[in-house]
Amino acid sequence: MTERDKMIEGNIGLVHSCARKFMNRGVDYDDLFQAGCIGLVKAVDGYDESLGFVFSTYAVPAILGEIKRIFRDGGAVKVSRSIKEQARDLYMKKEKFTDEKGYEPTVTELAEYTGLSVYETGHLLLVNQPVVSLTVFEEASDKQYDIPVHGEEEKIAEKICLDECLASLSENDRKIINLRYFQSQTQSAVARKLGMTQVQVSRREKKILKEIREKMTV
Repeated sequence: MTERDKMIEGNIGLVHSCARKFMNRGVDYDDLFQAGCIGLVKAVDGYDESLGFVFSTYAVPAILGEIKRIFRDGGAVKVSRSIKEQARDLYMKKEKFTDEKGYEPTVTELAEYTGLSVYETGHLLLVNQPVVSLTVFEEASDKQYDIPVHGEEEKIAEKICLDECLASLSENDRKIINLRYFQSQTQSAVARKLGMTQVQVSRREKKILKEIREKMTV
């Protein structure tokens, strides 16, 4: 497995994190995941570690951009004949898998079955994705659903990046942040629990927050 493949496989969780934000909005989860995989691969190919960006900071907007494309213009993108033929071939193999196993395969299962990568499988399946209107009307009803995809990208990216930053902290530093900002405890209370002085907690807290801020804003 190449370093590129390892990076893609190691960050599939980012795709799931982004895709889950758009569940129950008229598009199957597998389709969201497939689009997100395309964004992840684009991010991996375009990422330059020397610039100092945390990978998730760079990748999440790319992943969300591909997912939002489904809602924005769906099948309006022109697809080459060769890609369409590959997509048809994959569809037939998907049907064959379903006949053999008795259920429809996930993207990962279909990739393993065909010998393709998860990205290639997702990309080809996405070729057959129908156009999804930004406004969906319920049959026999005038009820209208506006798909709220705008304005969420920044919040999702920040949440995922924050989770990554917190996970990179030492156990003691995570306890300080957890007690102070998730349990709303005073610095004095945190100091007593961790066997530190209030001054030590204050200084350490400022340093931790400074490091997190720098990671999230580079």
